[in-house]
Amino acid sequence: MSAQTPAPVTLTGRHVRLEPLAPGHTADLFAAAGGDEEVFRWLGWAEPRTEAEMAAVVDGYLGTEGCVAFAVIATDGPAARAVGVTCFYDANPAQEWVEIGGTWYGRAVWRTAVNTESKLLLLTHAFEELGMGRVMWKTDNLNERSQNAIRRLGAQHEGTFRRARRRKDGSWRDSVYFAMLAEEWPAARERLSGALAARG
Repeated sequence: MSAQTPAPVTLTGRHVRLEPLAPGHTADLFAAAGGDEEVFRWLGWAEPRTEAEMAAVVDGYLGTEGCVAFAVIATDGPAARAVGVTCFYDANPAQEWVEIGGTWYGRAVWRTAVNTESKLLLLTHAFEELGMGRVMWKTDNLNERSQNAIRRLGAQHEGTFRRARRRKDGSWRDSVYFAMLAEEWPAARERLSGALAARG
């Protein structure tokens, strides 16, 4: 029996809620990261400097074929608010694989529970509910912060696809590939759950 294709769904944890990305998230996303060059340094577009430009970023996600985009809602604190975006991409249910990507968060939630729990929710959904056998990531070879974050999830480095695509500055990016298999997931789930518990 093959896996299921990802569809818009809400995934809820203790610190974050992932809900289908929509234009209504634009104002919160702009407040979280508008104009912050570092947040968008390794993505394929310039940092949005106006709310209208952030709306165009949201529209870009929603218009990308094969992308199931989530607004990352931080639920700690006095008010729940969108602080970033993450996505499933290019699922192949027959081959039981899906990619996680297009992820960014406002700088205020870096090194908090937000990314750990977001990935725990996505991985749980992919492996345990959609029936995937393989979850993949790829990132810029110069983006060491992203590579380290992916490794901390328990993903394995699988190689580098050289001269994969142009960066927005015109230079050529090598893409570093990582993956986690279904048989590796239980140990990763335990590690990620323990990391969240340690944060209280």
